[in-house]
Amino acid sequence: MASLTDDLLAGSEWISQALRSSGYRADFSPASLWSVDRFLDDHAPAGQPRRGGLLASDLGSRLFSLGAYTGEVLRRNLGGQWQTNDADPEGELNVALTLPVGDVVFPVQRVIKRFKNGTDDSVAAYGAALGLVVGPDPKPARRRLFGR
Repeated sequence: MASLTDDLLAGSEWISQALRSSGYRADFSPASLWSVDRFLDDHAPAGQPRRGGLLASDLGSRLFSLGAYTGEVLRRNLGGQWQTNDADPEGELNVALTLPVGDVVFPVQRVIKRFKNGTDDSVAAYGAALGLVVGPDPKPARRRLFGR
């Protein structure tokens, strides 16, 4: 039986591959957190899975994997260690990442919050607040045509 830590690592790798196959940047770099935001914008506008979208089924496991990916971006770039409790019935929600400076963060909970609340709870901004250099949002600006 796999441990919750094993599930975090496997989920982050799986979602990375799935995101890349759908055209999102998911290379565990700090800037790739913008792709998590973009994916949620594309597939869960207003906190609801888009019908027929990639979050329309297996929502819980996909949000868990996005949270695991977010945590792995933090861990791989800042350091830190996963804290899990396999005996906790809500262990998937309560996984924590202890950063080298002693901060304890909850990336799965953050992704769920982003899913529900939208861009106000940006995953990229979360990473930046924790010390990652995520760079500017690579989202292309919408072009406005005069008089249209």
